[in-house]
Amino acid sequence: MSSEASASRFDGLKWVVVAVLVGAGVYGNSYFADESVLYRVLALLVLAVVAGLVALQTAQGAQFWDLVKGSRTEIRKVVWPSQQEARQTTLIVVAFVLIVGLLLWGLDSLLGWLVSLVIG
Repeated sequence: MSSEASASRFDGLKWVVVAVLVGAGVYGNSYFADESVLYRVLALLVLAVVAGLVALQTAQGAQFWDLVKGSRTEIRKVVWPSQQEARQTTLIVVAFVLIVGLLLWGLDSLLGWLVSLVIG
C-alpha cells in the first residue's frame, strides 16, 4: 500500500518532467532552427524516448503498457481473411458503391429535371 501511495505521490512530479522534456523539445527545435534537420530530428527522438520512458514509470503509463500488451495478444487471436476472401469482399464493395452511385446520379438527374420543369 505504501509503494502505491509513494508511486502516486511521485507521479505528478514525473508528469512535470515529461512536460518539461516536451517543452524543451519544442523550444529547442525552434531555437536551433538553423541547425541541420537531421540533428534536430535525432534530438527530438531522444527527448521523446526519454519522456516516454518517464511516462511509463507512472501508474497511468503502466496501465497504458498493459493495454498495449493486451491488444497485441488480441491481435494474435484475429482470424485474418485469405487473399481470395479479401478480393471477393473488395469486389462486392466496389460493385455496391457503383450501383449506389448510379442510383444517386439517376435520382439527382430526375429531381433536377423535375425542378427545371417546375421553375420553367
